Amino acid sequence: MDMAALEHVSFSYGEIEAVSDLCLSVAQGEIYGLLGPNGSGKSTVVRLLSGVIAPQRGRVCLAGQPLTNLRREALAQRIAVVPQETHIDLPFSVFEIVLMGRTPHHERFGFESKADIALAHRAMELTDVQGLAHRAIHELSGGERQRVILARALAQAPQLLLLDEPTAFLDIKHQVEVYDLVRHLSRQEGLTVVSILHDLNLAALYCDRLALLKQGRVFASGDPSAVFTRTNIQAVYETAVSIGTNPLTGKVQILPLDGETRQRIATSTRPGIDEVEQENLCLGHRNETL
Repeated sequence: MDMAALEHVSFSYGEIEAVSDLCLSVAQGEIYGLLGPNGSGKSTVVRLLSGVIAPQRGRVCLAGQPLTNLRREALAQRIAVVPQETHIDLPFSVFEIVLMGRTPHHERFGFESKADIALAHRAMELTDVQGLAHRAIHELSGGERQRVILARALAQAPQLLLLDEPTAFLDIKHQVEVYDLVRHLSRQEGLTVVSILHDLNLAALYCDRLALLKQGRVFASGDPSAVFTRTNIQAVYETAVSIGTNPLTGKVQILPLDGETRQRIATSTRPGIDEVEQENLCLGHRNETL
């Protein structure tokens, strides 16, 4: 069953078309990546999936139900969002912030139960912020705050987790720990995840499927190894990269090329040699090269 789907969705900000006739579906328990250059429509897709904005054409569904048929309380119980940046004006403690994730599950003016507190503590343990529980949110680094916001989303116990570049401010250790955790929750608890990423290698390592967006449309979708091809990357990002296979993970690996190397590739054309072979000759390896 598809946990989330956009069916021929279009949305514009005034005269600026953000997404156009967009179709994509995300299976239950899947980690689905959204990639593409700045302005390609990724954040708009997340806002549509969360119900923050409504499509001007088409429909957005959650577990087969149009979002327009669900009350705001029901959406808040089933969908959690981790934005790239979160601004909190008051000096709440980390524990208080994480416990706020339980708010959609309360009756109006209700109080937290022992179960709510236990879920908040578990979320802090999973995201490695338990030791910060009594610190004020303003005292934390950007990376620590981001892990707190992820803990709040997990305390919400959602069916669909929407991540807008959740590791943008994290060091490499916490980047992989966040996505290791996301994969664990996906595999063991059936959590469905849609994540915006700019790091193509992180997407290749953790995403089950992904969509490569260009100018508000899906340019390519599917398994990372099928999407990250020479033609697709060149067309969408308008730059050259080297594509190979990570010998340890077996996943596709994308490396940027500097201007001098790109120029050497561009001027290495010889009759009778296709473009991939030309580029491999320039780079001195047998991986696919862009």
